[in-house]
Amino acid sequence: MIGCLCIHGFTGAPYEVEPLADHLKQTAGWHVEMITLPGHGDMPVLKGVFFQEWIACAEVELIRLLKTCDTVCLIGFSMGGMIAAYLAGKYPVSRLVLLSAAAQYISPGQLIQDLKNVIKDSFQGRLEDNLLYKRYKQKLTSTPVSSALQFRKLVKATKPALKNLDIPVLIVQGEYDSIVPLSSAHYLYETIPSEEKELCLLPNSKHHVCLEENPAFLFQTVEAFLKKIPIDSIKNK
Repeated sequence: MIGCLCIHGFTGAPYEVEPLADHLKQTAGWHVEMITLPGHGDMPVLKGVFFQEWIACAEVELIRLLKTCDTVCLIGFSMGGMIAAYLAGKYPVSRLVLLSAAAQYISPGQLIQDLKNVIKDSFQGRLEDNLLYKRYKQKLTSTPVSSALQFRKLVKATKPALKNLDIPVLIVQGEYDSIVPLSSAHYLYETIPSEEKELCLLPNSKHHVCLEENPAFLFQTVEAFLKKIPIDSIKNK
């Protein structure tokens, strides 16, 4: 049996990867698990939570999957991508998918453009229809500075693991992402030494690639990449 562990991003929750997880369950019939990192969820309470707890939570679930599944793949979104990359270098994971992985963060140019759109929608009375505003208005007011520092520490702690990866990797990045810049995807592609690696750029997507209006291409790309697992590698486990 093939198992997939999906890890969401900073201040987020499983909803960030749920559409992709549901797709893989339905089309491939794999065992797909999502987790909620400590302090996260629909109403996150991050104060006092350390980045090591986020890694440990994902690590415990990965170990459980490795014990129950013949083959395990990791899918990580944003901060979850960095956690996934770190764990993929530590455990016998077959394939790794990095969605908007936060090796670098905040694209100033795109962020300014997105904020302009928020202001425009505000003046036109359409603020509640703005997806960026709806996704981040609660996060901007409720995320402690100490938690943002923990996020930065996590990125710093997990980055060195990128240079040790030797498994197939798919790197996905939205070209209009204002949270994680396009340069992050290129950095990942250049830094990860895996012989089999793919870079998939989504020309019309922002940060939450799984929540775009037309995610079919993304889902099919991820599914095709994961299905390249050699049958012999499953039988031999």
